Amino acid sequence: MQDKLKALDLRFANIEAQLGAGETYGDPALVAKLNKEQRELEPVVTAWRAYCKARQDLAGAEALLSDPELGEMAREEFQQAKEDLARLENEIRILLLPRDPNDDKNVIVEIRAGVGGEEAALFAHSLFRMYSMYADSRRWKVEVDALNETELGGVKEICFTIQGDGAYSRLKFESGVHRVQRVPETESGGRIHTSTATVAVLPEVDEVDFELNPADIEMQVFRSSGAGGQHVNKTSSAVRLIHKPTGTVVECQQERSQFQNRDKAMQILRSRLYEEKVREQEESLTAERRSQVGTGMRNERIRTYNFPQGRLTDHRIGLTLYKLENVMNGDLDEIIDGLITADQAERLKNSRDE
Repeated sequence: MQDKLKALDLRFANIEAQLGAGETYGDPALVAKLNKEQRELEPVVTAWRAYCKARQDLAGAEALLSDPELGEMAREEFQQAKEDLARLENEIRILLLPRDPNDDKNVIVEIRAGVGGEEAALFAHSLFRMYSMYADSRRWKVEVDALNETELGGVKEICFTIQGDGAYSRLKFESGVHRVQRVPETESGGRIHTSTATVAVLPEVDEVDFELNPADIEMQVFRSSGAGGQHVNKTSSAVRLIHKPTGTVVECQQERSQFQNRDKAMQILRSRLYEEKVREQEESLTAERRSQVGTGMRNERIRTYNFPQGRLTDHRIGLTLYKLENVMNGDLDEIIDGLITADQAERLKNSRDE
């Protein structure tokens, strides 16, 4: 591991030297590439350099342990250096874990109302609002691609894109069944109902990553419509794409033109099929992946939102928070950080067992 870290440190120094050379800036593509590689290397190189310093501090303190005047101070420095080394070694092991190649991508999020009728649709809308507010807090951009509303303001299904650095790395663990327990707005008796909504988070995939055969796709056009069947426009600008080999159907109706809707629908279809292909590959490699926090299987209940008690529970990591109102207003970082930490711990354990 140390040989690898030394090589990364050397590469990082070479990049710094290249970026410091005036002639490099005559090639903007090279500058962009170097800056990207530098950002990716910086965390592990910083941790490695801190590890090397802690190791020097440990050796220096150890040499003074027997000194009658400096021994007490040396013991404190020795203990601190040991703790720093253990912490940094674990941090470096995590940083060296293979990166998900999709982590830097934008995401396509699909939310569908599940069990619970109108209340499920209202909850689906609440989830869309929650993710939109979280995206706003990180200065990400949200674009609605397809929307099927109910007359009471609920959402039968919605598909939207979130654009921003690291969007997929933060949101990929949101896939699954979300359960809500609350007194519905449509319930006059004050009884608590349980409803569900399903969330799917897909990395936005380019044509380079996944190529579609045009002969496999059937395109249909129709008029965009909103709640109650009210026509949003009078032209057939909405697009439905059917992937004939798999039966996958994608609709897009939010853009003004048929061509824009077709392009967006193609993007969504490509991402869905890519995710399905990756999931099949992972399942064929090992059944153990199903037990990991990051599998994101859509039929698994991952989280419960209990409104009467103001409680949220993520069942995958056993995390319970009593700040449900804040969460519904987009305060998701504590949950997401917990999921990322659990995933890293699981992958670190597996890497040590191999």
